[in-house]
Amino acid sequence: QVRLVESGGGLVQPGGSLRLSCAASGSIFNINRLGWYRQAPGTQREFVATITSGGSTVYADSVKGRFTISSDNGKNTVYLQMNNLKPEDTAVYYCNAVLPLQYYWGQGTQVTVSS
Repeated sequence: QVRLVESGGGLVQPGGSLRLSCAASGSIFNINRLGWYRQAPGTQREFVATITSGGSTVYADSVKGRFTISSDNGKNTVYLQMNNLKPEDTAVYYCNAVLPLQYYWGQGTQVTVSS
């Protein structure tokens, strides 16, 4: 079992920044990669970014150059630094952990980009 707890969401103006955090606990030694997904109202959940246990990263085209994913393995935490936010980034952001044969989701944190 892995438990994921996100934090850091909120309301920000267009062009602003936010940093999301996701703290993992439980069977974390089996985690292959951690990532972020998002879901806006009326849409399907979509991939945002992921980082492997070796530090390799992948980003969705829509966030490349604006978002940065990183991890602090000592604290079992993954971060998503979001810069130059746009209204279309408004969504509930979910943390995801992938293990062999299993994956887990956090409860989500709301990000709203609006003036």
